[in-house]
Amino acid sequence: MLDSYLALFIAQYAENVEFVVVVNGSNDGTEDVVGAYIERFVQVKMVVIEKPIGKGGAIRRGLSEASGDWVGFVDADGSTPAEAYLDLVNHQADGDVLLASRWLPESIIPHRQPWQRRFLSRMFNLLVRLLFNLHLRDTQCGAKLMSREVLDAILPRLGATHWIIDVDILLQAKRMGAKLVEIPTVWNDQPGSKLDVKWKTMRNVLLALLRLRFFYSPFRPVVRWLDQKVGRHIYEEWIRSGSLIRQGRS
Repeated sequence: MLDSYLALFIAQYAENVEFVVVVNGSNDGTEDVVGAYIERFVQVKMVVIEKPIGKGGAIRRGLSEASGDWVGFVDADGSTPAEAYLDLVNHQADGDVLLASRWLPESIIPHRQPWQRRFLSRMFNLLVRLLFNLHLRDTQCGAKLMSREVLDAILPRLGATHWIIDVDILLQAKRMGAKLVEIPTVWNDQPGSKLDVKWKTMRNVLLALLRLRFFYSPFRPVVRWLDQKVGRHIYEEWIRSGSLIRQGRS
């Protein structure tokens, strides 16, 4: 992935681009691989976080380290080709937050996910529409880009962790009046990219969505009270795994 992204973006932007690789809980040598690239490319940076903080925590940390006028993130498994992400970058004039979408008619998906994953994706999308009034076809594609103005406004307010960080980012951007635009993308399901879709995971995601909805509502004091009184017993495992949300500012 680094080979393809660096070749394309350096050819386009030379030293005016940076890649921040966030390594969290990896035991497959990722840190050593990225370290070798840092020796060769000034455009590559790395953040190593020993304590597991989940997808949301890793994305927040990476965003906070970025310094560009436009900042985004993309999954490291190569599902989104470099050319597709560059196309996202080239749509900067279209909106304040750009989302690569797998569910637009123009999108190209050579290798689709199993039907169970696609079904769960549509159920998740329906819940997001109902709970947050976010009428977007694909909130979960792991390729997004936003202006510095939007990032600086929403970063201190983000509270979501793990898999619903994307929803929180889009919700906060919408609340500040940013223009959200979905862009057709090219996307490939990667066999080695794993997501546990067992009941326990679905339960945690549902709980996280509901908690996020109540957190940004008049019931927010109730959420805080539950965290303080019973969080240690009920939420301990889920908070530790990064499935819920931290106490971000509204």
